[in-house]
Amino acid sequence: MDGVLADMESELVRQAEIVFGEPMTRRLQERGDADKSDASDQPTDPPTDSQTSAETAPDNASPLLKLDMTPRQQRKLWRHVESIENFWQTLKELEPGVIARLAAIASERRWEIIFLTKRPRSAGYTAQVQTQRWLESKGFKLPSVYVVQGSRGRIAAALDLDIVVDDRPENCLDVVVDSKARAILVWREDEKQLPANTSRLGIGVVKSVAECLDILTQLDSPPREQPRVMDRVMRLLGLKEPASA
Repeated sequence: MDGVLADMESELVRQAEIVFGEPMTRRLQERGDADKSDASDQPTDPPTDSQTSAETAPDNASPLLKLDMTPRQQRKLWRHVESIENFWQTLKELEPGVIARLAAIASERRWEIIFLTKRPRSAGYTAQVQTQRWLESKGFKLPSVYVVQGSRGRIAAALDLDIVVDDRPENCLDVVVDSKARAILVWREDEKQLPANTSRLGIGVVKSVAECLDILTQLDSPPREQPRVMDRVMRLLGLKEPASA
């Protein structure tokens, strides 16, 4: 959900300005940008479980990428977020209209879509209900939403998923290691910051959800329709044969 369809980061930055003040938030963002710039000069591997857990607060919240915050600052911010009535219904769509497009394609092609999220609770409805209401407001009727913790790969294996789309390299790594599902990474950052072993592990990389949907619809089409395009798409994702979505 967050980082793929919903713009959690921008709203968290706005809430951080309320909690810490705009000048401090600006400094934290500048420090985070500087850290990213330094890291781009070196090969990058997906974070280990210990690194990821150290960055998150509370346990099932995604790390803030735009702000270089200490664990204590993150905990303070998340306590503030938890007090906001139906916080998860306030987020903006990262790619306006893409959820309605996903809903239309899923209906036409009879895809079964499951939305996975590790959102922590906030005041108001449960995170699951807030997420369902948000998706419905964007054009996806009757969405299946699972609020989950733990390895995305084990979840993909348990649910027998064919393809998992995520914005976190470590989640995609879990998918390819712990399940038979194909992983697609939505990477909107500088390509230089892309983990070095992504392609070697067979993780497909796209720059947007719109591009991802283009690929998935072509994968779901009979090969005889556009063989050249299908060959290119399967090479991109490391697939040997068309996969059903």
